[in-house]
Amino acid sequence: MITEIEQFLPCATPQKWLADALAHPQILLVDHANCEKKAASSAMNLIYRYTDDFDLLNKMSRLAREELRHFEQVVALMKKRGIEYAHVDAARYAIGLRSAVRSNSSRAGKEKLVDILVVGAFIEARSCERFHALAPHVDAELGDFYRSLLKSESRHFKDYLTLAGRYAGAAELAERVAIFAALERELIESPDREFRFHSGPLAS
Repeated sequence: MITEIEQFLPCATPQKWLADALAHPQILLVDHANCEKKAASSAMNLIYRYTDDFDLLNKMSRLAREELRHFEQVVALMKKRGIEYAHVDAARYAIGLRSAVRSNSSRAGKEKLVDILVVGAFIEARSCERFHALAPHVDAELGDFYRSLLKSESRHFKDYLTLAGRYAGAAELAERVAIFAALERELIESPDREFRFHSGPLAS
């Protein structure tokens, strides 16, 4: 499971980010909750926009339900630990990836859809990789929770990539994945001013 994720991603999470995460446990959970909400919202947006693909509708419906369930689980952990659900600004990660999504299309919007699905695959894959990296270093309860998410996050990654392959040929899909992989590497390895679940390492 994790091997396929690691092969897809262009780089591993920097050790500096892992140290930052362990130093900011409250922000880690708060932003994790935000990420689950955004993942559910992204899936719902696809359901509303692309109603002609029953496979997409079914996969995104299931994904949205699972992400909202994960959101509930994170919020329950926060409540148990006395962590306030305070506002934190979004990371530049998802915004940065989406900056390369094609806006114009000669194929009835399918080029944009391919890019949105590839971005979804990268977000889910990176989330899975980070849960795997964090699990051995956090407390037992949180570690068990992160490990429990690996199967669903890995499936979400595969669903996004499989759906992208329905609308793009192998060569086009490989080209788009390579473009987003280069961008994803830069976002993950370059320093960030604020710690977030999908941030790069904090600037010194």
